[in-house]
Amino acid sequence: MQPGASTWSHVPYELNNWSFGVCVVIGILVFGAMFIAMFRFRKSRGAVAEKWSHNTRLEIIWTTVPVIILITLAYFATGGITSWADTTGSQMTVKVTGYQWKWRYDYVEYLGKPISKVGFMSKLDTQSDQTRQLGSGMDPYAVKVGNENTYLLDVDKPLVVPVDTKIRFIITGADVIHSWWVPALGWKLDAIPGIVNAAWTNIKEPGTYRGQCAELCGQDHGFMPIVVVAKSKPDFAKWLADQQAKSNPPPAAPAPAAASTAAAPKTAQIAPAPTTGKSATAKQG
Repeated sequence: MQPGASTWSHVPYELNNWSFGVCVVIGILVFGAMFIAMFRFRKSRGAVAEKWSHNTRLEIIWTTVPVIILITLAYFATGGITSWADTTGSQMTVKVTGYQWKWRYDYVEYLGKPISKVGFMSKLDTQSDQTRQLGSGMDPYAVKVGNENTYLLDVDKPLVVPVDTKIRFIITGADVIHSWWVPALGWKLDAIPGIVNAAWTNIKEPGTYRGQCAELCGQDHGFMPIVVVAKSKPDFAKWLADQQAKSNPPPAAPAPAAASTAAAPKTAQIAPAPTTGKSATAKQG
């Protein structure tokens, strides 16, 4: 578990710590009582077993206390789950679809405005894909982004989102069950064909957050990582505008009307009609 990077991710982290603390205390009490009984009251030291078999008061205590503990933990866990599932007031919606073995991201809306034709497939990066091939001879430790080893943890196209924004994820599957899991967000959600699950996140700090499919989905299950890149709101707005420009190119300007190159028609010349009668000769008297 990790504190995470979102406004909600601290909830399961703290609940996990509290639950672990309760388990440690119970373990100390139970195993402590067992060791004391085994060593202090063993037969070799002359211990004689008591004759009673029940103690009503003690049984009420060790039944009531665990019930109270379970109810308390269930109360906090239920509150955490309901808050995580409440996507009302979301400022952005992203559809996530799991495929064998890659993810598709479609941007649905942002700040109340629909987003048209911005979506892409995201799959294992080329360097990791080449390195993983049997007999490649390539070193997995050489697959890095900066100083971070990213073997099987990087993609060709990451999911880009803004910080300080409540983002609703609607998650489904196209073939088999997958599970979209980025530990820094504090939750994972199954991508089931025919079913749409929803959750939300609000990332606090810009950065790159990595995850993986968490549901065994076939032979390449281990090769479908998840990368979320959180940008500041101005940087995300610029990125989104660039993506929309690529997906929706401006319409081509209409071609100018072709100039008429035909010459004006020549005026028809009419030849004089031929003379058919003989010319009259004037006679002088």
